[in-house]
Amino acid sequence: MSPLPPYPRLILGSSSKYRKELLSRLHLPFEVMAPAIDETPHSGESPEATALRLAQEKAMAVALQAPGSLVIGSDQVATLDGVQIGKPGSHDNALKQLQKMRGRRVIFHTALCLWDGRQPSQDQAAQLENIQTFVSFRDLPDAELEAYLRIEQPYDCAGSAKNEGLGIAIIEKIESADPTALTGLPLIALTNMLRRAGINFFAK
Repeated sequence: MSPLPPYPRLILGSSSKYRKELLSRLHLPFEVMAPAIDETPHSGESPEATALRLAQEKAMAVALQAPGSLVIGSDQVATLDGVQIGKPGSHDNALKQLQKMRGRRVIFHTALCLWDGRQPSQDQAAQLENIQTFVSFRDLPDAELEAYLRIEQPYDCAGSAKNEGLGIAIIEKIESADPTALTGLPLIALTNMLRRAGINFFAK
């Protein structure tokens, strides 16, 4: 008989290369599966509620395909004055976003769900947390914002700025209790969840 694996099957429910790179830092074996869900915010839904709902829906969608696994779902929603800032999708929309955000502080809600498929009920399966990151943007002229967008083309990124790339040059300050939350996967929160699920990071 083959020995039992040291960990339950761990799956990252995301197609993001940034989340994959962050999770690899934990030195745990994991797989990647992209969840297929509708990410449209619900009418009247708060930014935090949207992020938490989508993180859980992503984890659940993958968990249905991999019973008994630990599945990580994450979602991020950016807000300015309480209004959600989505992915721009085009250069013109990205420029408008950055023009609104310059000299301002934007809140990024990064929601995390760890779904434990070994649990007997849905109520017991999900660990959920929302981590807020406060990002202050530099007050830069249009010419610099245009140049940044043409170099990095962050049109699939909420808020039109990738802090893990050249976007750091248009940011003045980042405030968060979980430093990787802004990139999309809060590792402090995740390691807490994984510990509660029985993962020992330093087992030989």
